[in-house]
Amino acid sequence: MTQTDSVQLEEVVVHRVGNPTRNEPLQLSADALTLNDEIVRSLLCRYFLQPFNEHEQYHFTHISDLSLNEVYHYVNNIFDDPASLHAESVKLAQFLYQKSTHARVKEGELYIVRFNQVPFGTEYTEAIGIFKSETKETFLKVFPHGQSWEVIAEDGININKLDKGCLVFKKNRAEGYVVCVVDQTNKQQETQYWVDDFLQVTRYTNSYHHTDAALGMCKLFISNELTEKFDVNKSDQIDLLNRSMDYFKTHESFKIDEFAQEVLHHPEVIDSFTQYRQTYEAARQVTVEDEFDIHLAAVKKQQRVFKSILKLDKNFHVYIHGRKDLIEKGYDEMVGKHYYKLYFDEES
Repeated sequence: MTQTDSVQLEEVVVHRVGNPTRNEPLQLSADALTLNDEIVRSLLCRYFLQPFNEHEQYHFTHISDLSLNEVYHYVNNIFDDPASLHAESVKLAQFLYQKSTHARVKEGELYIVRFNQVPFGTEYTEAIGIFKSETKETFLKVFPHGQSWEVIAEDGININKLDKGCLVFKKNRAEGYVVCVVDQTNKQQETQYWVDDFLQVTRYTNSYHHTDAALGMCKLFISNELTEKFDVNKSDQIDLLNRSMDYFKTHESFKIDEFAQEVLHHPEVIDSFTQYRQTYEAARQVTVEDEFDIHLAAVKKQQRVFKSILKLDKNFHVYIHGRKDLIEKGYDEMVGKHYYKLYFDEES
């Protein structure tokens, strides 16, 4: 989230949550933080909010009844009565402590935060933030000492690296709110306690989600599956990645049959793509829809991982942006090396 200038940080409560299996305690704070320093307020807003992608939206769920989702219930109480923040933060800390039993779960500070004037689309709304810092870094502090200087080492939190976070917008209460999630540590399936066990959230199936899932599938198919089943060189792969990205950039909606014909062309490759779709959906537990409106923010996000670089040994990196017909690959028997021939009109 980039537009945070308008955000008002109303109240912050901090508790320390350990791992009960290592006999680490749950240390509850008696009061909210005293935040008289505007610089500290600004840094906290940046630390809490900057890592979130507001387009990746989730909502609270429960196997039987949404009202039985603990975090959803406590957040409801805070929205209904802001004065209850501290009391509900204690319940949230106690619930997280119960869920922090995996051996990989680290102790850390849990922040429960009440925000106002948080950007949401074209509006501004209230929000509740739940954040956990687990990773400490060592910093050097230089300070004057008489007529000289001293250096000491201190452990602290890097404000550019939020470990875990949850931002609940006061929107769509009946459906489980609109929730954004960050989980930078313990990403292994067996330790996703933050998302699955504590928050119990699932993605909204909107156009952003559909676009992100389809582009992810296309990238993995071209990068991995295609080379296993067909004789495809690296430049051909890059050309397919470029044409896939161009499709999403130049079309308002995705149609899987149209995509297959325009980008993949060959019937045997299309058949392989269709089979891979089933494998991808089962492995990622997502559904790639046949048709949906393309979300440009998801395209922009995925574009960063669609690499168009042809790496030749350690000597050359060739960036390929299009016109596969102007690249020719061969093998020089006299030299005993492969080569690429590039055709162009002028250099700059």
